[in-house]
Amino acid sequence: MINILIRWVVYAILIIFVSWIVPGIEVDNFISAMFVCIIIALINTFIKPLLQLITLPINILTLGLFSLVINALMLMLAGWIAPGFEVEGFLSALFGSLLLSLFALGVSRI
Repeated sequence: MINILIRWVVYAILIIFVSWIVPGIEVDNFISAMFVCIIIALINTFIKPLLQLITLPINILTLGLFSLVINALMLMLAGWIAPGFEVEGFLSALFGSLLLSLFALGVSRI
């Protein structure tokens, strides 16, 4: 249980860090970032697998690159749902989701 809480705090810090790097992504405060972590976890659990199944032919044709588009759309959805978290455009969402994925991969390996 404490392990999950530590991961959420680290992921919230990563979200704040990505909002500093990528123009177009804004986070009001740490509480908003924690709320975004919960929303992204729920989106990745329930909505993302369904979207990946529906877009499987496109994903096969693009050799998996369409997954980047799905991740960007999921980040935009989180920005639409979460108060205090804004994603202003698709390119911001694309770069933000790419950076979040890379940073989360690095943190998970530590």
